[in-house]
Amino acid sequence: MTMRRRTVVRWGLAACASQAAWCAPRRAMAAPAPWPDRPVRLLVVYPPGGVSDGMARVLAQPLSQALGVPVLVEHRAGAGGSVGMAALARAAPDGCTLAFSAISPLTLQPLLTRVRYDPVRAFVPVASVMRTPVLVVGTPAFAGRGFGALVALARSQPAAVRWASSGVATLGHMVLVQVRAQSGAVITHIPYQGGGPQLKDALAGHFEVLSTNVAAQQLQYIENGRLQPLAVGAPARLDVLPDVPTLEELGFPQANLVSLFGIFAPARTPVGVVQRLNAEINRILNTEALRQWLREAHNLPAAGSVESFAREITLDRVRNRTLVAGHAALFD
Repeated sequence: MTMRRRTVVRWGLAACASQAAWCAPRRAMAAPAPWPDRPVRLLVVYPPGGVSDGMARVLAQPLSQALGVPVLVEHRAGAGGSVGMAALARAAPDGCTLAFSAISPLTLQPLLTRVRYDPVRAFVPVASVMRTPVLVVGTPAFAGRGFGALVALARSQPAAVRWASSGVATLGHMVLVQVRAQSGAVITHIPYQGGGPQLKDALAGHFEVLSTNVAAQQLQYIENGRLQPLAVGAPARLDVLPDVPTLEELGFPQANLVSLFGIFAPARTPVGVVQRLNAEINRILNTEALRQWLREAHNLPAAGSVESFAREITLDRVRNRTLVAGHAALFD
């Protein structure tokens, strides 16, 4: 058994053994009073300018009003979100430091890269917030038309296709891995540190393909012809791109992925704080203002309980562990 496989197995056993901890935040300490007594920091673990930045800022204002203290958005980007999550793991568990992140830094990155936190025990899931479709686009460097032409090119000319994502072990990377696994195509992965830099290089034609979150800026470049939409990862075709097939329609059901984002707190954050935050965030997500913002950003609300969010994280971790164990070489 290779070192990577042994690491995956040990990490998987630890995850299963501690699943109950995810689903039982009631074991945390009793909430101190009063809370909050100072501003709350909301760490966004991705660079400014992306959909996660926009959502965090839209959420911060009404959450500040609900809590009675400022909610300050602070960027801690890098390594596909793991830099920011490491900062959260070091924070005091007092409810005054939170993070907004996709779940991949907890469910995928620890399988592939070294992270500076325990992905199972270092955090408490507070509230799921949104589901973001994945958009696969061709850049000016790709002369073909359509996803089929992309796969055909990668099969006929190994390593001729460069595919960029926002980092190793991000959802965009997972889409690429699944396409590689099913098609047998040789495609070079180009990992970035976040969505902003990769979009700039995409427009300059530094690589052929980009997988990114659906956002207004990307859609604008599609509309003016600077990017070619190839596929979406979503339950169904997007209203804004009705002619663009899902990856499942194209014959890649395992690549048809949607990114789940949410709020996290350090482990041992008081249960009363976690439940209060969950209630306030769910209330805000159900307001018309937030629903309209999500519609305009072509994202889906994902309100729910602490326990349901924890279960989704656990299920995603199990799926990823199986994928990595079966296709470890595709991640290299």
